[in-house]
Amino acid sequence: MIVLYRELWKNKNIRYYLAAGSVSRLGDLLSGMAFLFLAYDLTESSMLTTGMAVAEALPYLLFGLIGGVIADWLPKKKWLISLDLVRIPLILSVVVLYQLDMLTYAYLVTISFLIQSIGCFFNPAHRSVLPSITNVEERTIANSMYDTLTRGVTVLSPVVSIGLLNTYGAIHFFTFDALTYLISVLCLRQVSMEDRTQVSDKSISALFDSIKVIAVWIKTQPTIRRLFFFTFITVFFNTWVWEVGLLLALAEKSAQSEELYSILQGIFGGVVILTNIVLPYFIKKMKLFHYFIGGCLWGLGILYYGLLYEVTHFFIGCAIVGIGLPIAGLARVYLIQTLVPEEKLGRAFSFNAVLLYLSNTISLALYGFLVLFIQIQWLMIASGLAILSVSISGLLMKTVEASKLRGRLTINFLK
Repeated sequence: MIVLYRELWKNKNIRYYLAAGSVSRLGDLLSGMAFLFLAYDLTESSMLTTGMAVAEALPYLLFGLIGGVIADWLPKKKWLISLDLVRIPLILSVVVLYQLDMLTYAYLVTISFLIQSIGCFFNPAHRSVLPSITNVEERTIANSMYDTLTRGVTVLSPVVSIGLLNTYGAIHFFTFDALTYLISVLCLRQVSMEDRTQVSDKSISALFDSIKVIAVWIKTQPTIRRLFFFTFITVFFNTWVWEVGLLLALAEKSAQSEELYSILQGIFGGVVILTNIVLPYFIKKMKLFHYFIGGCLWGLGILYYGLLYEVTHFFIGCAIVGIGLPIAGLARVYLIQTLVPEEKLGRAFSFNAVLLYLSNTISLALYGFLVLFIQIQWLMIASGLAILSVSISGLLMKTVEASKLRGRLTINFLK
């Protein structure tokens, strides 16, 4: 198994691509926390701090699809490097104004909005580079390595943040983020790939036509259409339960809820990383079947800790989710990279991202209302059952279709 990763790591393009993505991810995590920290320090208002969180999420709903179109239009390598170079002075301007005691909440919100908006254009282009530097056989391992590294820096970020916070203060989270953008630029410059402009017409009307084209194309592709549909539903039932419900449930069970939640996140991240490392050893080419298997484990984990509803079982249930979620996630990315033509990849990834953010937003809003009337445990049980049922129905649907196909093939052969 280690040999598989070692051989792929020898590929210079993959090595620098993964390094650029993981270091940039660490910087984004730290600056995301710093925006919230500084918003509260400047205003001491929970409402305005929530407004900062909205400013970080809103761009993906506004510009997500547009970012995918641009990613398909422009030479990806030059585009990614340009976006990183633009982000450096933007993020450093917050540090300069803070040091001059001129930083305001309005400016902080504006920079946060701009940084996240750039991310809407950067992320689909970055994701769509991988198929250009790998073959089909390498893709599962490469995706696993990418997810392992990004999950790894997520686990590492609390350690780095505490060190920076105690030594330099939250403001230098932004300085660190600017440094990660520079490192990303240097790494991306080392990636060798065919970098060409895909289209000549880049008008506003062509932009909206491109969005329409990808929407129509997805509608004609059964596998991609189902993948997006089931992902939207699964994420909807998961988001609140994972991001808010678990913390509230721990608060009901223990006075050390925040500490337990941090430990739980660390264990979850560790299980996800281990699953990502092991998975390519058993599965070389992922299918929709694997996505639904991952979904079944995902839903089973939530149902488990919802039914038993004790701190110990929260950890066990989250470990089960930590196995199912990366299986589903890697299958989704692999299928998009494999089934979507190269000229549509950026739009496909941005379409997927917009669906995820929309599902997240609806989930948080609706569950935030439902929890006023329904106990957290029942919301967890209902969500686990829903994810499990949806995934099983997807498996049954594939089984029935496969049976019909075999029947047709038998009849044709007998003729």
